[in-house]
Amino acid sequence: MVNIRSLDPSASPLDYYGSELRRLREEAGLNQPQLGRIVYCTGSLIGQIETAKKVPTRRFSEQLDAALMTGGLFSRLVGLVLKSQLPTWFQQYAEMEAKATYISTYQSQLVYGLLQMDEYARAVLSVEYPDRLDEMVAARMERQRILERDNPPVLCVVLDEAVLHREIGGAEVMRNQLAHLLGFLDHPWIQVQVLPFEVGQHSAMMGSFTQLRFDDDPDVFYSESYDSGHMTANSQVIRERSVGYARLQAAGLSREESAVLIESVMRERYGYQPGPAVA
Repeated sequence: MVNIRSLDPSASPLDYYGSELRRLREEAGLNQPQLGRIVYCTGSLIGQIETAKKVPTRRFSEQLDAALMTGGLFSRLVGLVLKSQLPTWFQQYAEMEAKATYISTYQSQLVYGLLQMDEYARAVLSVEYPDRLDEMVAARMERQRILERDNPPVLCVVLDEAVLHREIGGAEVMRNQLAHLLGFLDHPWIQVQVLPFEVGQHSAMMGSFTQLRFDDDPDVFYSESYDSGHMTANSQVIRERSVGYARLQAAGLSREESAVLIESVMRERYGYQPGPAVA
């Protein structure tokens, strides 16, 4: 059955997306099943997105743009839609993260969100968002698009060794995630270091944190509690945490040493078996 629920386009980015989809589909003289066949989905899915009951993906949006010749309208809108799916308290940070030119982060429990693979992110988010899992994963993957820009931010990540050993999603997911980290070894703008257990006490015993640096705005320090985030541009906090982060980097393994440890954990804990070397 065709869904004709009315929408208030101003209610949310998702409602606006749905209303524009309906308007342009009708202008093209297509019903929902017909458009569904063109973009390789069901008419029911078209109806769910038009009525803001389902969140569109970026791939779906690109297919819509091609099918309806919209000049990239839906590809632009989907970024706003996916951002709106993030927890309200996190959205301001995500906006700041997207504008930053330099991101430095220490993570004590998990791989930083910008470096998470889909399956790893899905396992992490399933704990708190089992009913909105697809939307939350899509929103997290959307955040990572800043790394694909022509002028991406510099990203420095220090991971506590515990991150490598905390099995998220099972052994295969961890093998894939750690292999993904290894893929950044020679990346010009991304540096991944591991802070090994042997360091003992260190300058980030209070937990994970991130600092954002901008071209024309003050630096920002960000940390999280269970259900909220805290940002500050207080100069004394920035000063103290900058020194603390420099000490973390100095105490951590080099990029190359970190890669050796990551591969060792992959092999010894998660059953990774590298293939034979190619001559």
